[in-house]
Amino acid sequence: MKLVFYLFKKVIPLFLGAMLFFALVLNLVDLFMNIATYLQNNCSVKEILLVMAYYVPKTVWYAVPVAILFSTSYVLSDMYATNEIQALLASGVSLFRFTVPLLIVSLVMAFGLFFFENQFVVQTYEKKTKLQDTLLQKTSNENNANVIVISENGRVIYKAERYFEAQKRIRYCYFVFRDDQKNLQAIIYCNQAHWNMELGRWEVEGAVQYEPVDNTLKITPLSQEYISKLTESYEIFRKTSVDVQSVNAEEAKAYINHLKKAGLPYNEELSEYYKKFAFPFIVFIVVFLSIGLTGKTRKNVLLISLASCIAASVLFYVTMMVTMVLAKHGYISAFAGAWSPVIFFTMVSIVLLRFART
Repeated sequence: MKLVFYLFKKVIPLFLGAMLFFALVLNLVDLFMNIATYLQNNCSVKEILLVMAYYVPKTVWYAVPVAILFSTSYVLSDMYATNEIQALLASGVSLFRFTVPLLIVSLVMAFGLFFFENQFVVQTYEKKTKLQDTLLQKTSNENNANVIVISENGRVIYKAERYFEAQKRIRYCYFVFRDDQKNLQAIIYCNQAHWNMELGRWEVEGAVQYEPVDNTLKITPLSQEYISKLTESYEIFRKTSVDVQSVNAEEAKAYINHLKKAGLPYNEELSEYYKKFAFPFIVFIVVFLSIGLTGKTRKNVLLISLASCIAASVLFYVTMMVTMVLAKHGYISAFAGAWSPVIFFTMVSIVLLRFART
């Protein structure tokens, strides 16, 4: 237990310092990229600081993997350089046994990083983006015009002239219903429809229903069977395309389900969804890599630690980028695109640990 406390006593302060440093650098880079526009638009110091505050969770999320890699690599390499690891090995304590608490903590951190990003980072980053766009005078509007949404694998088609986010309403709407062979069953036109949160569907106002009879469209009584099929969420009307990376897992899953129902391609979105779960495990991987690379050199420990953490991070990011592109184009599954880098680097870490100086 004393060895565990000793190890964390060395790693934790360095990790916290590195995390704060990397997070600060990212925040300052964002500030300096926009400072000229802030000043030109007469933005107050309070508003600028608020943007930076909203950006802090995102920068911390970015900084954690690099910080834990640097701190682990530096501490273990420094202990090798000062013969502390050799003393442990001589006393019968293996390298894996000594560092397994780090692996356990890094695994817990990986789960924590996912929940931190899903429940907090996404929301604060959205606030930062909106406020920053306002200060930079970039116009954004969640209302939408000339919306067409395909649902139920093409069996239900929505067409609205205008969507209003504040009231969750669509105006001048056509709802087209088709059977499995895509033959027309009915068309419902209404002046407007509003989203009913309790029922989870659209409520039509001033609706008229048409059905094909003898090759012509005739007015027929409004059918509740068709109305009950109007369940496509209002969020799809607000955003005809959603960046899966910028929303939480629940919203990403809802958007992917919409693409599936519409019969549209969703490989890229599904791989980004799986990436939300896979990417946080970079924390576990970089710690494992640090342990496997321990003791490769006794000289220039700080420089080597920095170089190794940069090289390992870049290599992981590049590998994931390649697999994600392959998943996007359907060469591998979406699950493999997100998780294969994690599995591959875990195996590499095991091999490195097997041949580490013990």
